[in-house]
Amino acid sequence: MGTDTTDWTDQGRETDWADQGRIDFEVIGTSAYALNMESGSLIEEELTKSVIGAFFEVYNTLGFGFLESTYVKALELELPDRGHSVRRQVAVNVMYKGEYLTTQRLDMIVDDRLVLEVKSTYHLHPAAIRQLYNYLRATNLEVGLLLHFGPAPKFYRQIHRGRI
Repeated sequence: MGTDTTDWTDQGRETDWADQGRIDFEVIGTSAYALNMESGSLIEEELTKSVIGAFFEVYNTLGFGFLESTYVKALELELPDRGHSVRRQVAVNVMYKGEYLTTQRLDMIVDDRLVLEVKSTYHLHPAAIRQLYNYLRATNLEVGLLLHFGPAPKFYRQIHRGRI
């Protein structure tokens, strides 16, 4: 079984929930990234940088205060302009010991490699990070971004290696 690894930072505070192994952090602005230990590069680095750029473009254009669905629709327009494919409301089966439990809907998958979860609340609930982590666990994808369209724009990058 792979290593379950979650990393994120909020205003420079780093949190690491690693079950095994070591995570090296590279802090860029107010975000921390897990490094690919084999190559020293970030997992899906170019893709996440592009999506984060789209996030700030949408935030700077619309500002704070709209419903989550408004920001998701704006990202759905912005991301293809940056050369990405987008799938919205993707159904993912959640399994328990090989048995189907339920289906969860993901906000968005970009280029079939990145899970996007969008929030537009005043305060980001701490469970939002774990929600993204569980979405990654239910897919075969390693990287997710939580985009918070709050009073100040914030994003959180999450990694999961392995599958439940």
